[in-house]
Amino acid sequence: MLKIGSVLDGKYKILSVIGRGGTSVVYLAMNERANRFWAVKEIVKEDYGSFSLDKKELELMKELRHPSIPGIADVIDSRDRILIVMDYVEGRSLDIRLREEGAQPWERVLDWGRQLCGALLYLHSRRPPVIYRDLKPANVIEKPDGSVALIDFGAAREYKPRSLKDTVSLGTRGYAAPEQYEESGQSDARTDIYCLGVMLFQLLTGESPHRLRPLGECGSFFPAGLEEIILKCTQIRKEDRYQSCGELLYALEHLQEQDSAYRKKQKSRLRRFAACLAGALCFLLLSGILLGAEAGIRKHSYEAYLFAARNSVDMEEEMDNYEKAIRLNPFREEAWLGLLGECFLEDQLLTAQESSKLRQILIQYTGEGQTFETVFRKNEEGYARFAYEAGIAYFYKFEERENKKIAKGYFESAAASEALEEPKRRRAERLALISGYYAEIGLADAAGDAFVSFRDYWDDLVELSAGNLAEEDNERTALVMYRELAGQIVSRAKEFQDSGVEKEEMLEALARMEAHLEEDFQDISADLKEKIHGETAGLEEEIRQARRVVCSAFQQEENGEEEKDE
Repeated sequence: MLKIGSVLDGKYKILSVIGRGGTSVVYLAMNERANRFWAVKEIVKEDYGSFSLDKKELELMKELRHPSIPGIADVIDSRDRILIVMDYVEGRSLDIRLREEGAQPWERVLDWGRQLCGALLYLHSRRPPVIYRDLKPANVIEKPDGSVALIDFGAAREYKPRSLKDTVSLGTRGYAAPEQYEESGQSDARTDIYCLGVMLFQLLTGESPHRLRPLGECGSFFPAGLEEIILKCTQIRKEDRYQSCGELLYALEHLQEQDSAYRKKQKSRLRRFAACLAGALCFLLLSGILLGAEAGIRKHSYEAYLFAARNSVDMEEEMDNYEKAIRLNPFREEAWLGLLGECFLEDQLLTAQESSKLRQILIQYTGEGQTFETVFRKNEEGYARFAYEAGIAYFYKFEERENKKIAKGYFESAAASEALEEPKRRRAERLALISGYYAEIGLADAAGDAFVSFRDYWDDLVELSAGNLAEEDNERTALVMYRELAGQIVSRAKEFQDSGVEKEEMLEALARMEAHLEEDFQDISADLKEKIHGETAGLEEEIRQARRVVCSAFQQEENGEEEKDE
């Protein structure tokens, strides 16, 4: 075992033991230089015997990128042991929650099930598919924010189409599907569906997974649809279960529809509707109407969500409607732009929490196994507009102002698209370049030379503020771009001066901004003028401050020259 207090590889300090398994020990460690916690999994090769399975786990996890799956940061391989440094997932495992609290509320379990379905759907959509094979409460961590993470990939394997059975039978008795212990069986996506069904049963009832029975026998407080879902997940024959996690996720999100009584009622309604419809079959246009019906309904629903969002009485309701529109059709850009501009940037500030929320939506998966962002990118013009606006938000309005890397990626996407208007595309190119400067300002190479040329930096900043930005973008974007230049003059006038930027150049840039404020903002409405009054006044004050800083910097230089002459 590792010694508590010891330091691995010069950076990971071992703090405590947080878990034990049959072949490994997991420690909590801290990288003191980065002030970040990590989980370190220690595997003693002699205890394990054959190391092939853990190497498999390692190779699988290296390639996985999903919010519900911890990634690997480092691997330290020695003669007698291997140490895997992984993301530390803070929270409680669901088996601890079960022991301490007993059966969980069905609403909470349903939410966990949806999240785990999303993680499994990601694994199964890999090429080749990854089958987890050991889903149980002990391997699921609930984080403080309510989201869950899937840990311990020791039993995972890639699905092999030509293999008749698994090479090694792994999994936990009670949770494992029958095929995991059959000579002729090979685990596939339906194996994980069985395990998930068993785990949901245990979380809902608090009973042993070895005693599976209908939920109705355990109490009358469960929705009937939930009983139907678990029953279908845990069928002995794989062919009788849900055939994909996409199917299961749909069922969990449409719980009422899984109730047999509800389906019977719907079928009755459908038969009555069909009888009425039969009389209309004589119309030649019926075929076209039926073919266009689904697309029309989806479009109508999407437009309805947009309308509801734009007329919402509070921000939470507005965000919810935009999200519903995105889930319905992630290809279209209107809801994405509304969510970003009307919700997250309503106060002209993008918070870290809002940034995290946006990212969570972008990486959600469709039933076909693609992320929303992947689908959205296929809409080249719409995604280019969104990428430009997101870049502006992260560059100018993100509360973590020192982090420009996210802005750089969005600007590069916008600049690469020919679908974006030319002024915005050129501006995106320059902003991507400037975002790169921010990462290198203050750094020097081995020879001591600075990575950033402040002369080039100045030229790019000035080019950004050229033209009528209020007309090419909008008044708010113009104000934040002008303020960026003024702010950089205030904070970096000396660096610009040392790189050869003349006093007249800086004062001229400030004068141009004042002229733009006076000329380009003349025709705006009184309502908008009132809304941006504070921002305009702030820019005017920053221009005055920048002018004072420039004059002071060059005055010092002139005084120094005079002293030399004397």
